[in-house]
Amino acid sequence: DDIDRAYFAVFDGHGGVDAANYSATHLHINVGLHEEIVKNPAEALKCSFQKTDEMFLFKAKREKLRSGTTGVSALIVGNKLHIAWLGDSQVMLVQQGKAVTLMEPHKPERE
Repeated sequence: DDIDRAYFAVFDGHGGVDAANYSATHLHINVGLHEEIVKNPAEALKCSFQKTDEMFLFKAKREKLRSGTTGVSALIVGNKLHIAWLGDSQVMLVQQGKAVTLMEPHKPERE
């Protein structure tokens, strides 16, 4: 289609790099192939995070891997920004020199 899209992501592995590398390799593919990518990019991101997690858990069980990862992704569709994150990774947007709050970070004291 004629809509410009851009995808960015950062993963922070815990207990090794396996989960972070797996996510970096597969999440964007799951997002791009998701049936809602055109009509509902936010839903595509959410579902793709979950699918990638399920895929890695299957691999981790099979190969006895014990690492995990946090992650932040940004999907720009036209002039709209969609952010998704997992774990305690955070994202910041600075607009004209001022920080814009995009998310409430995951903290142990948060319900």
